[in-house]
Amino acid sequence: MDEDRMQFHTFRGYTLIQREDGNLTPSMEDYLEMIYRLSGERGYTRINDLSQALSVQPPSTTKMVQRLAKYGYLRYERYGILELTSEGRKLGNLLLKRHEMLEDFLRLLGVKGNVLHDTERIEHIISDETLECINGFVEFAKANPEWLQRYRGRFSGVKEG
Repeated sequence: MDEDRMQFHTFRGYTLIQREDGNLTPSMEDYLEMIYRLSGERGYTRINDLSQALSVQPPSTTKMVQRLAKYGYLRYERYGILELTSEGRKLGNLLLKRHEMLEDFLRLLGVKGNVLHDTERIEHIISDETLECINGFVEFAKANPEWLQRYRGRFSGVKEG
């Protein structure tokens, strides 16, 4: 087989390849991102606040928090507070920025009804290379509002004046 030919996989196959590289599961990423969001200026959050924010039961939250603590992303005291380690804060910040960038991208494209749903799904499967390209597009679109207006006019079927 030609070395330059692409190797295709099923969706699950790409997901498994990603995990073999040491990436966190999508659920772990969601928890870290939300802990980072909730910690804010206080620097900590609680299990119940996290459970409510993610719409999951506290026992499920506790299991995931214990797992994240085992990997060194946070400190957790039973029935206490959750504090991100420096590594957890760094990763939480990156995950939040990734989420916000994808959300901005979808809004710039004109997506309205499915922004959060699509952002949540895309953020766990996108490559760093594609994310960088999207970031460049978002930066360009924000810096060139006249171009963005023309794009939106064409996209929505509205004729330019």
